[in-house]
Amino acid sequence: MLKRLLILLSIIAIGLLVYCVFVENIFSPRLSPKDTAKVTLNDLKLQVEYNRPSKRDRDIFGALVPYHKVWRTGANEATTFQTNKDLMIDGMLLKKGKYTLWTVPMEDAWKVMFNTKQYEWGVNEKMEPMWDPNYDAIEIEVLKQSLDETVEKFTIAFDNKTGNLKLTMAWDQTLIEIPMQTYPYKP
Repeated sequence: MLKRLLILLSIIAIGLLVYCVFVENIFSPRLSPKDTAKVTLNDLKLQVEYNRPSKRDRDIFGALVPYHKVWRTGANEATTFQTNKDLMIDGMLLKKGKYTLWTVPMEDAWKVMFNTKQYEWGVNEKMEPMWDPNYDAIEIEVLKQSLDETVEKFTIAFDNKTGNLKLTMAWDQTLIEIPMQTYPYKP
């Protein structure tokens, strides 16, 4: 009896391994790899965890990512933003904590929402964003900038080159910048 059980479990294990390798392709690199953007300035620590889709000769904004619709801001899992200090973003207070980051790309500007709800994934089975506006801590609108160079992989970064901290997002030939500062402001 024990021998038959071991044989059955071995067959199941081999079947699962074959499925994972050939169907789920678990050993190939992800098309949209995970990445983290971090910055530490004195006692301020900010971090964004996101997935980086590639352009791959596709039309991005207004096509793959439609205008005027909520986007999960990356691929796969919902993008998260974490701060250990209160921040002022476009004149609005964002309390320290962990948020999911959602955007609405438009032709000339983007809406950016910091949402208090944590979502396991960015979209549901119908490929609709899982974002719930009832959990938005703040929503701002920032101007879209056009780039001369094409950014192949969606990139989120922190920019503090001029002493004015910004969260940036770039993909294809589009860039947005979200200015932020600690609260209360200390010059």
